[in-house]
Formats: sequence, C-alpha cells, structure tokens
Amino acid sequence: MKRIDVLVIGGSAAGIVAAITAKSNYPKKNVLLIRKEKQVLVPCGIPYIFGSLNGVEKNLIPDAVLSKAGVDLIVGEAVEINQGEKTCLIQDGTTIRFEKLVLATGSTPSVPKWLKGAGLDNVFMIPKDKEYISEVLNKVMGLKKIITVGAGFIGVEISDELNKQGKDVTLVEILPNILGLAFDKEVAAMAEVLLQERGVHLKTSSGVKEITGKDKVSGILLDNSETIEADAVILAMGYTPNIILAEKSGLNITGKGFIAVDEYMRTENPDIFAVGDCAEKRDFITRKHSGIMLASTACAEARVAGMNLYKLSTLKTLSGTIAIFSTAIGDTGFGAAGLTEEVAKKEGFDVVTGSFEGVDRHPGTLPETHKQLIKLIVARESGVVLGGEVVGGLSVGELTNLIGIIIQNRMSVTSILTAQIGTHPLLTAPPTAYPLIKAAEVVARNL
Repeated sequence: MKRIDVLVIGGSAAGIVAAITAKSNYPKKNVLLIRKEKQVLVPCGIPYIFGSLNGVEKNLIPDAVLSKAGVDLIVGEAVEINQGEKTCLIQDGTTIRFEKLVLATGSTPSVPKWLKGAGLDNVFMIPKDKEYISEVLNKVMGLKKIITVGAGFIGVEISDELNKQGKDVTLVEILPNILGLAFDKEVAAMAEVLLQERGVHLKTSSGVKEITGKDKVSGILLDNSETIEADAVILAMGYTPNIILAEKSGLNITGKGFIAVDEYMRTENPDIFAVGDCAEKRDFITRKHSGIMLASTACAEARVAGMNLYKLSTLKTLSGTIAIFSTAIGDTGFGAAGLTEEVAKKEGFDVVTGSFEGVDRHPGTLPETHKQLIKLIVARESGVVLGGEVVGGLSVGELTNLIGIIIQNRMSVTSILTAQIGTHPLLTAPPTAYPLIKAAEVVARNL
C-alpha cells in the first residue's frame, strides 16, 4: 500500500493548481496527482485547436509544471474511495492511503437524452480529451458544412475558428442572442454582428428538435420545422459534473448534481476537498447555486483548497462565483463580470447602469487603437458594483479582471471615481477619458 500526505484526483486546471498550491504551502508534505489522461489539454485553448493552433500538440500542459513544483504524478484511474480507511483504489489494483484528498474530477459534455440522432457518425462533442479532439479535428478538416449547436463561449469560438478554415459554419442557439447568458442584449448583439460579418451563419431563438441522417449525420431539424444540411454537427450544449466517484464514496451531492462544499472547498468530510467543475458553486452576489464552469474559477477554488488543507484561514475562502468571462471575435474582445443588468433586475435588485465608449490608446490616432465600451451595473441604494461588461481591443481581458476584483471587494462607484490609475499612450486609455471611470461618472449622475 502506498502512503501519501495529499492525494489529488484529476489532472486538468483545478487538479494541477490544487497540487502545486498544496506543495507550496506545505512543502514537507508529499503530494501525488492521479489522472486518467496521458497528456492534458489547456482547457480554454481547445476551440483554437480547430484553427489558430492547427492541432492539439500546441495546446498541451507540460508535466514539467508538476515535477518542477515537487508534485508526483501517476497516470491511472481512481475507481473507489474509502472514507473510513482514507484509501483510494486505482484501476490497476494499487491502493493509496492519504491524509488529505482533493477531488478535481471535472465535467463531461452534456447531450440531452431527448435529442434524437446524437449518436450518428460525425456528431461530435468537445471534451477535454486529447485523443478524442484529435480525431474530431482530423474528421472535420475533411468536411465542408458544419453546424454548431449552442452559442456559449465554446460554441462561438469553435464556429469562428472553423469559419477561418473556410468551412461553411452555422451556429444554432435556442436563446434570442449568442452569449446570452453572459452579456446583456446590446452587447451580445455587437458580437453577433461581428461573427456574421466574418462569415458565420446564425440561427438564434432556434431549438434543435432532431439530428437527421441514417448512419451518418445529414443535417438538423429545428423546432420551427426548418432543416439545415450538414456534414457534421458539433454539440456545445454545456457540461455535466463528474461526481460518480464521490457519490459512490458516500459524499454529499447537491440537488444540482455537484459535490457539496463549503467556502474552504471542504466536503462534509474535513479531510476531503472538491474543486473545479465537479464542485458546488454559489453566485457571489445572489448566493444562489450556480452552474458556472470556468477554468479561472476552478483555479481560484484550487488555490483556496490547497491553502486550507491542514490549517484553515478565514481570509482564504471562496465566497461565491463572480463569473468572469472573456472572449475575442477577430481583434475585438468581449468581457463580462458579475451580474448582467437583465439578471440583476430579475433577482430583484434596484440598479442603475452607466455606459461610456472611448478608446484604448491615446491619442486615438495611434495605430491599432480600438474603441472601448464599458457598461457598469450598480446597486442604487449602496452604489456597489454588481456587474460590468466590456467591448474593445484584445486588452479587455485584463480590464474585465479588474471589474471582477471591484465586485469581489464590494467596491462602490465612489471607489472607482477616486481610484488612482496609471496610463501610457501605447498601453491604456487616456487619463482624461478612462472609460471605466467615465462609466462610473455616468452612474454617479444617474444615482
């Protein structure tokens, strides 16, 4: 029997960060990570395998990140956890005894049971599986007409990448707008215009009734009886947490199908933690259960778990998921953090919004200057920022992160108005018209 201080099950972003953080905070403890995959994909880079990266080999996380940190690695599948004996059985028969366990078992692409034709040839999903994605890439590159079902971030990004490869791509979404869960309508509409200008066909407010074909896919049937021909269909309809191992061990599973955890990422067993897509999440603002699955969120959870394994700190907790998103269509970036205006109002918040459009360099005549739009969603009573949305150049990712920090620290509009910032002509918007501050000024006037 192998004895380990800290055992981490799962080798994607959450597992890697949990293991490295554990070793960093408790250097005298031995840390072992077990994963099923021989090689691990960069999760957020998967859509770009179909275009910009042109293959899986440029989208791999090297095992050196673990070995350099002093974390041991086993490639194998954990099949059973015994809470009482604090052991884990590996498929090859090896038993590992642990002091602390971190479950980072991730998620699997969702396919609705009612969707007829999902098992036909050339119907694909997007798991974090190198071999499967390689096979999908090889097949899709030889085909012409592609339909993507689901216009979340993965669906939009894959559609755009395949379009760049000269494919005839149609993106189907049941909601009125693409990226409709992350952005308010006016921002989502901007993304739609760009995507269509680049050549992707959009079918919004359209549900898929059936995937057609005998043995191989021939197209899809929409719920309005319209048919669209296709050589392949890519399903990007969300993900389901992998909780079977935890459930079999007797750990508590929430009604939403996640492993139940507290703000330290502990399960009801204080020696077992869960992080990433498999772990329960609550929205930072509404406190409701959240289905958000993001690598960035997973890594934050993993850092919290890794720090609290042997010694809890009330300062090192995860007090809810803020939901910080970003993507790019061409050279235009889109970002969002916190609640959209629509969601905030539905939840019952009395909100004030403010928007400002400026530029991301100064003067605006500099080469590669891009327009930059900021929208802030603010609670009327307190002036606290509940959400923000950004459209601009490729720098908007970091600006979106800044809005996330503002939300996490419950900063008010006044805090933004009195904030000290650094600017440079080639790097930022002008100090005289910094869009984030100008949007806060609009909100302050409305308040």
